[in-house]
Amino acid sequence: LTAPILQLREITRKGTVGYGATHEVTTGDRIAILPVGYADGYLRSNGASAQTWLHGNFAPVIGRISMDLIAIDVTHIPQAQLGDPVELMGQNITVDDVAHTAGTIGYEVLTRLGSRFTRRYR
Repeated sequence: LTAPILQLREITRKGTVGYGATHEVTTGDRIAILPVGYADGYLRSNGASAQTWLHGNFAPVIGRISMDLIAIDVTHIPQAQLGDPVELMGQNITVDDVAHTAGTIGYEVLTRLGSRFTRRYR
C-alpha cells in the first residue's frame, strides 16, 4: 500500500499538526502530506505511532490521522519530493506491523481498506 506525497512543508515557525494540535513542530522540520485517511480504512489509532517507508528510511506518522490525509515527518529524508511513493504497508512495513501499532489484528487492517485504493493482483 503506497501513497504519493501530495504536499511538502518546510516549517518556518513553531506550530502544531493534526486534529486537536496533537503534534508540535519546530523551525526546520519538514512535513509531507499523504492523501490517505480513516475514510480509506487507515485506522485512526495508528496516528502518532505508525511508521511509513520512504527512500530507504522510516518516516513517522505525526499528529492524528484525519479523514483524508496523513502527515509524516520527512525532516531526515532530504530527497523527499512531491509525488514520491510512500509505503504504508508492504515489503518494509508489514500488515502485522500496522495492526500491532493500531492495537488490532492484520485481518481487520486489510478488511477496512476502502475502494479508493487501486488494487493490483499478482
